[in-house]
Amino acid sequence: MPNAQHTDDSQLTTPAHQSDGFVRVRGARENNLRNVSVDVPRDAIVAFTGVSGSGKSSLAFGTIYAEAQRRYFESVAPYARRLIQQGHNPKVELISGLPPAVALQQRRGTASSRSTVGTVTTLSNSVRMLFSRAGTYPEGSSQLDSDSFSPNTAAGACRECHGLGVAHTVSEQSLVPDPSLTIRDGAIAAWPGAWQGKNLRDILTHLGYDIDVPWRKLPKKHRDWILFTEEQPVVEVTPQRDRVAKPYKGRFWSARSYVLHTLADSQSASMRDRVLAFMESGPCRRCSGTGLIPEALAVTFAGRTIAEFNALPLADLADIVRPTSELAQAGTASRTQRSGESNEVAVTITRDLLQRINVLLDLGLGYLALGRGTPTLSPGEMQRLRIATQLRSGLFGVIYVLDEPSAGLHPADAEPLLEVLEQLKSSGNSVFVVEHNMDVVRRADWLVDVGPRAGEGGGEVLYSGPVEGLAGVEASVTRPFLFDAPQPSVPSSRSRSDEPREPAGWVELEGVRQHNLQGLDARFPLGVLTAVTGVSGSGKSTLVGRVLGDVVAASLSTDRTAGEQDGPAEPLHIRAVKGSNTIDRLVTVDQKPIGRTPRSNLATYTGLFDAVRKVFAGTEAAQAKGFGAGRFSFNVAGGRCETCQGEGFVAVELLFLPGSYGPCPECEGSRYNPATLEVEYLGRNVADVLGMTVDLAAEFLAGVPAAARSLKCLQDVGLGYLRLGQPATELSGGEAQRIKLATELQRAQRGHTLYLLDEPTTGLHPADVQLLMAQLHGLVDAGNTVVVVEHEMSVVAAADWVIDLGPSGGDQGGRIMATGSPEDVAQASGSRTAPYLAAALGR
Repeated sequence: MPNAQHTDDSQLTTPAHQSDGFVRVRGARENNLRNVSVDVPRDAIVAFTGVSGSGKSSLAFGTIYAEAQRRYFESVAPYARRLIQQGHNPKVELISGLPPAVALQQRRGTASSRSTVGTVTTLSNSVRMLFSRAGTYPEGSSQLDSDSFSPNTAAGACRECHGLGVAHTVSEQSLVPDPSLTIRDGAIAAWPGAWQGKNLRDILTHLGYDIDVPWRKLPKKHRDWILFTEEQPVVEVTPQRDRVAKPYKGRFWSARSYVLHTLADSQSASMRDRVLAFMESGPCRRCSGTGLIPEALAVTFAGRTIAEFNALPLADLADIVRPTSELAQAGTASRTQRSGESNEVAVTITRDLLQRINVLLDLGLGYLALGRGTPTLSPGEMQRLRIATQLRSGLFGVIYVLDEPSAGLHPADAEPLLEVLEQLKSSGNSVFVVEHNMDVVRRADWLVDVGPRAGEGGGEVLYSGPVEGLAGVEASVTRPFLFDAPQPSVPSSRSRSDEPREPAGWVELEGVRQHNLQGLDARFPLGVLTAVTGVSGSGKSTLVGRVLGDVVAASLSTDRTAGEQDGPAEPLHIRAVKGSNTIDRLVTVDQKPIGRTPRSNLATYTGLFDAVRKVFAGTEAAQAKGFGAGRFSFNVAGGRCETCQGEGFVAVELLFLPGSYGPCPECEGSRYNPATLEVEYLGRNVADVLGMTVDLAAEFLAGVPAAARSLKCLQDVGLGYLRLGQPATELSGGEAQRIKLATELQRAQRGHTLYLLDEPTTGLHPADVQLLMAQLHGLVDAGNTVVVVEHEMSVVAAADWVIDLGPSGGDQGGRIMATGSPEDVAQASGSRTAPYLAAALGR
């Protein structure tokens, strides 16, 4: 069996020859790696496996990729280097045989509403050029440049909505909700109250308007002027019904002017929130929601506008451009036409477009449209878009380091992905994947297993060699899941009870219309664990996260807890809702970050740091110094280090050299000043506690009930390896989701709660999935309802109820293909999930 731990000292000083086909790592100590040495083959698909937190990402990304990136930046001119955001220098003695590397990591879509599938893949650039150079223009109009077809440029953006496609406006209905009232009685609800409102009414009286007749009886000309005029006449006002007050000069504001002015200039959040209620948001009337100028919308290609191009699923778009792309083969393309759909420019652009779209179709993304906003995409969809871009780059001799490329993929969608990875390899590249999906791991050429456990219990390379060789490594937690060896089953309701759980009721949704759900009827059982399945783009997240979540939130008249959906909300159309009134609380546990800055961390988010600070404040040393709990916060002045403002690091700016970050020279990264660090609890200061892992802290703080409860919940969801002070920016989406779940688990139960989770197994090793499922079943046993959107078939097999959507993605999805127990759905004909679920059930 290939040995992962070579100890030949000569290799530490003399690099192996580049032609031997291996990347050789010696003495890697990044994060929890324990002086790791390992050889990994180039020109192969290599899978890095291990439980969450074992150190596999530290080896693949934190060491191998980081070193390749560092070497590249060394070749860049010093001045240019300062303009590039650089990574860190990995802690490793030597890496030889290392080619250039490209990292494709899991990231959620950017929050920008202007970022789309088209902009991420750069396909929009080609489409804009196609319309500019080969579109059909109206008679007599001038040719537009490509920028005029983009809503993100000054030339192409609609003048009304500035390219966003959504206009925020006011209307008579929003400003005057009750037209039966008079102006004196408050018909214009958007106007301010108290003296300001009285002032505006007095001005209207002096201008000759009747404020004592019902609003609806005023002439429309008068109503429009009062609500929408841009004029601001100044008149001398004698306050009515107040004989003592003296006349004054008063300025009139229309209702619209007042609302817009308050939103733009008011420093009061409550005032802005008040007037925001009188705004109406919807598709811009001028551009019909396209965000484009009229001149661009007048140009067509194949009888369609660019807005229609952007709205089409990629599969349909390929069909539209294909006839033009084939003209050159038939010799019918015109070399002399300067514009037109059959000229040589059109053929060249459409041929390139078709080739690039076909890559996306091969990756199972044919249901996406160019105009689809990236905030609505899953991390898996975003990563596949980036993979498609790399396939077209034509790079040779590169290492591609991928972070769980199968994340967010239905098993039926994983096959095309594996073919794409093979294409990258056959093009002369190396493919390193950090992966938990055993089906993907089995197809690899080489396997590097890291472990055996997480955090301080991991950091060792247990095996490096052909996949089948792992069968002989008994210390590997991955081994039983990869082979046919006996393995612990995922906890299910059936394994703990003679009778399966029966629903305590139902939430019924009728006539749902949103995204690709068109007239859908769906029923969700209460008091059980439900898995919603289906291929990518079939409508799972829309049904659970948008529809069910919004319906229940509306019935509770409350905001969501523990997470919100990304992207701007769209109007929800639903004919009828039944049964939602039996739910007392809603918790949406998503994969959004728990914080945007390093100041947010595991301890602060869960609230356990409050208990830690109180413990330190209660020590004799703290009381003698007069230190309260606030003294031990690194976010406020007093106890923190003022040199780094409690961040623990400082930016180092170097002239003609790249800037970098380093530990604060004053506090050496502890975040606190010396006086605060002098206070100890059981021999440790507050900085020491923040540096502890959850597992270590659970022992150290066992006598602090509030902290012990939080730490136990974190351990129960498999996060014992994380440090308490680990910045939120270093956490994966899966880790953030489990932190949110643990935060909920530590709270006292308050009646019947509905938990909505979107792919909770993302980023989890099969061994960690077992821990998570035990917690979810525990929630159900306590009388709650859990609904998960899930692709992992072992989880679906352990559910009480399954709702399967399909048959495909996009316009070809949005229908319920099967419902019932896992056994029932496994036998459903027409369901793409059925055969994979049947395999998970052992059928």
